[in-house]
Amino acid sequence: MTYNFLKLQPPSTLLLQGYYYGTISIGTPPQSVQVLFDTGSSNLWVDSVYCNSRACNVHQKFNPQSSSSFQWAGKSFTLHYGAGGMTAALGYDTISVGGITVTSQMVGLSQTLDTAPTPFAGIVGLAYPRISSAQQPTLMDTMMQQGVLQYDIVAFYLSRGQSGSEISFGEVDNSKITTQITWTPVTSESWWEINMQGFQINNQETGWCQQGCAAIVDTGTPGLAVPTQYYNSLMQSTGAQQSNGMYYISCSAAGNLPTLAVTISGVSFQIPPSAYLQTGQNGYCMFGMQPTSQRDFSGRPMWILGDVFLREYYSVYDRANNRVGFATAA
Repeated sequence: MTYNFLKLQPPSTLLLQGYYYGTISIGTPPQSVQVLFDTGSSNLWVDSVYCNSRACNVHQKFNPQSSSSFQWAGKSFTLHYGAGGMTAALGYDTISVGGITVTSQMVGLSQTLDTAPTPFAGIVGLAYPRISSAQQPTLMDTMMQQGVLQYDIVAFYLSRGQSGSEISFGEVDNSKITTQITWTPVTSESWWEINMQGFQINNQETGWCQQGCAAIVDTGTPGLAVPTQYYNSLMQSTGAQQSNGMYYISCSAAGNLPTLAVTISGVSFQIPPSAYLQTGQNGYCMFGMQPTSQRDFSGRPMWILGDVFLREYYSVYDRANNRVGFATAA
């Protein structure tokens, strides 16, 4: 089942902070909620009437008392995100997305939400259950257990415009790709973690991944996150100027910027300047890249291939075969 969803209007920040979100329905009768579909986390939660945080109060809140199918689970969880954290009480209810409906899906109802307000009022985590708090089953797990999907895969097409993006449950939309899919194995069944064999700047190998680099593929990260030990070198290679820890460049010099590339399963995936640059103010352009100190479970520095990369490449997440696939996006 393929479902069209929308892109958040990018706010005027320095990091290409445009998220992709869509609508799910919860309860009986159904209550609509805008959610972020996130391959970088595993819990499912929505804003509820029990949350009075500023970030909750900008949304229509889910009210379990208005749902005849809701049942409390008797437990709760706390989550920490890069941009803040939240607490939620858990319950069970019917969830619908596109043409797919599951019953008794465990869902978190926000009680506190310590993040900046966003147009989406919840997150559908699509990573592995290992990183799910409170042993909450993922939505994909429930879909498979209830037999509504034939194949345990989810795929994303992230458009460059405000509309046209889509998520496909249980199938690949071949109309959104222009090349064969390159598959690469998942190296840790937690995030969608894969191995990068190289990172190039204008076709010159940096050597940063001679021993292999850990990377997670994350639809919930707007930019390209680079390990802190490489970030300044990468930005200096672009000729960028620095101010208050942020890098920028005159938009008139954008034509001189390098093409970046990552090597995955022996294939070079290019990231052109048009993918990682965003027009700012007063003739200056900003970079959709940021440093990260995140490490994987084995302690390796982590790259994050976020939406800057995923707008260029259709991505397929195959739980049945523990692999991720990339193809050039149409």
